[in-house]
Amino acid sequence: MPPRTVLILGGTGEGRALAAALPRFRVISSLAGRTREPLLPAGEVRIGGFGGVDGLADYLRAQRVDVLVDATHPFAAQISANAAAAAAVTGRPLLVLRRPGWIERPGDDWHRVPTLEAAAALLPRLGRRVFLTTGRQGIAAFADTPECWFLARSVEPPTPPVPLHLEVLLDRGPFTVDGELRLLREHRIDVLVSKDSGGADAKLVAARERGIPVVLIDRPALPAAAATATSVEEAVAWLHT
Repeated sequence: MPPRTVLILGGTGEGRALAAALPRFRVISSLAGRTREPLLPAGEVRIGGFGGVDGLADYLRAQRVDVLVDATHPFAAQISANAAAAAAVTGRPLLVLRRPGWIERPGDDWHRVPTLEAAAALLPRLGRRVFLTTGRQGIAAFADTPECWFLARSVEPPTPPVPLHLEVLLDRGPFTVDGELRLLREHRIDVLVSKDSGGADAKLVAARERGIPVVLIDRPALPAAAATATSVEEAVAWLHT
């Protein structure tokens, strides 16, 4: 029999790890194309959108995809909704692979908010020198916060609108606790803003050690799915059942 075909929607580290862990499958990884030089996973790769639910459903049929895996960023709510709808339309099983969110620990000063806009509104009460780690697409939400100075870290430069007082640091992780401590100290950061994306938490450890408050944007709710996994190992085991 031919190998089962798995379509992985991703671009995340988990998506790349999953693609490499399935040598007996035909793996197609789909990347959104928002980064000019993405880290490419093993197997077949396609880059760009599908054209909504109908386009994704057509692709699943055309490529004879057996299983759809949503391994996108926890905040990629639209593609996750499209994946759930396309899987339902085509009758394909859907696995959602999401790393666990962060857990508050002793010494943390976290302020959870539902949106980027809520984070921007809260900032002036917490600090004036902000380390913004929401990704380049989230920077625009802080454009109307003139009271604050921002250090924004992203893989690629942001597009306007952006805050009046903004310095951009182009960098890609992983990051170390020592490096984050040095960055917070050198830029005199007094508040950190991040999405609850989970995974490596060097910046949160550094904020804890320096007693810096953290504004954390909560994840959007996941659409209903047939199965979920919180690790690559769980996903591999599910795909082999």
